Amino acid sequence: MSNWTDAHCHLQDRYLGDREIPVSAPEALVHAREAGVDRVVVIGTDAASSREALALTELTGEVEVYATAGLHPHEALSDVEDLVALAREGHPRLVGIGECGLDYFYEHAPRGAQHAAFARQIQLAQELDLALVIHCREAFDDLFDIFATEGVPARTVIHCFTGTPEEAVGCLERGCDISLSGVVTFKNAESLREAARLVPLDRLHVETDSPFLAPVPHRGRANEPALVSVVGEFLAQLRGEDVETLRRATANNTARLFSLPSR
Repeated sequence: MSNWTDAHCHLQDRYLGDREIPVSAPEALVHAREAGVDRVVVIGTDAASSREALALTELTGEVEVYATAGLHPHEALSDVEDLVALAREGHPRLVGIGECGLDYFYEHAPRGAQHAAFARQIQLAQELDLALVIHCREAFDDLFDIFATEGVPARTVIHCFTGTPEEAVGCLERGCDISLSGVVTFKNAESLREAARLVPLDRLHVETDSPFLAPVPHRGRANEPALVSVVGEFLAQLRGEDVETLRRATANNTARLFSLPSR
């Protein structure tokens, strides 16, 4: 089945260089096309990786490549203004700000620094009228508090959602879309599967977060955009939907979220 969109992946060399079987970004895109994927959004996590993501949009081929610029919460002690300056350059295939947000599971940066960097990127997404891509892990209460202060950009997605059904409802009530990755296929993810059933079809996205989080039955290997259909097919069965209906809906949702050209 063709025309899948991977709403969130990392194809920069820094992520792929130590893979179990190293695959360059051009090779990953060839594999993606062979697997029926025709669009990917490459995600930045700091100024350097965001520049690399934007450079990958220059690759030509059958897969359309778009990019975001963001400062991951793990990198919150870095200078967010470097990221702001990059985003303001106005690259034609820059379609979002992020991934940004809060991570209290690893907490590689102090919470105060995470809050400040996240708030600045919310403001930047609003300033530039770009989508906002959020990473939130074990921090939904504070996420909602920051939303109350800073507002929620009109086009916002919680990427690789791994929260509870109640947290999913909280995100949806605040206008966020929800993107699901291979984690939903994991054996111990029953609560997440319950949440996945609650997401309206017109608010749902599928992603790989590659090279991380390969879905079952590929768990343990490096992930690629080519495997996004595995996530989509699993979700269709879980939700009792036709695979083609879910594929078309998620592709359209990601096009809307990032203001991608209609096809």
